[in-house]
Amino acid sequence: MAEIQDKITQLCPQAQVDTTGEFPLVTVDDAQWHDLARALKTQLHYDVLSAVVGMDWTEALGCVYYLTNTSTHELLHVKVATADRENPRLHSVCDLWPVANFQEREVYDFYGIVFIGHPDMRRMFLRTDWVGYPLRKDYDPATNPLRLDDETNEDYTCRWVEDENGKVTKIDGKVFEDDEYVVNVGPQHPSTHGVMRYRASLDGEIVKKIDVVSGYIHRGIEKMCESLTYPQMLLYTERMDYMAAHINRHCMCLCVEKALGLEVPRRAELIRLMMDELMRLSSHLLSYGCLTMDQ
Repeated sequence: MAEIQDKITQLCPQAQVDTTGEFPLVTVDDAQWHDLARALKTQLHYDVLSAVVGMDWTEALGCVYYLTNTSTHELLHVKVATADRENPRLHSVCDLWPVANFQEREVYDFYGIVFIGHPDMRRMFLRTDWVGYPLRKDYDPATNPLRLDDETNEDYTCRWVEDENGKVTKIDGKVFEDDEYVVNVGPQHPSTHGVMRYRASLDGEIVKKIDVVSGYIHRGIEKMCESLTYPQMLLYTERMDYMAAHINRHCMCLCVEKALGLEVPRRAELIRLMMDELMRLSSHLLSYGCLTMDQ
């Protein structure tokens, strides 16, 4: 780990690298984050962004980025935070790792962190009229009564751009132009199975643009688990994917066991492995069946 620490220090002297954990953890200010992210991808070959996880550390809001070098299989975690809870902003990295597009929108949806340079800064899962950001520690559930009316379409979006002087400006935009022919697909459609909805802009038989509308089966498991014990949480992890229930439960157990320093008997590890494989096979079989049905 000393080698990667030296390389990152050369790329960004202001970054702090902690190598005491299982994987290196880099803490960097947002002002240096985008330049460091570009160097991590182009020079150190961390070509895969596995996840962007929003965090509320009470004293600050921010993200932890999980990066992978697919050539060496090395993992790296990067922590970026802001102390401004009223107007939290971080720089987007979706121009470097396109997968960050949806993940940054998810962080914005649940934590209210605006990503500068993101092309489509809208909510990802929650309704457009949702008040507040539910995964913040100071969130009050009473601000959102049960709504019985239909959600309106999101026809407008926005992006935040920064000029050469560091001034950040909000620019409004439209999801679809007035002259575009837009067709709705789902959520009640044989190809979406009630879990997803698309709005597609068509030019004849050519699909020009797709607007993904998610959140139809989002149940707020993360928020519910904040008030549950570890055994109680297992009930919800199993229901995240009914064809891979044991795999999700296994992941949850591994997190708790690693945090508590528990060692599981060898027999239990083998039983877990066999159950994971049965779940994996059942999940693949269901996927193949749905794929052939949808064609």
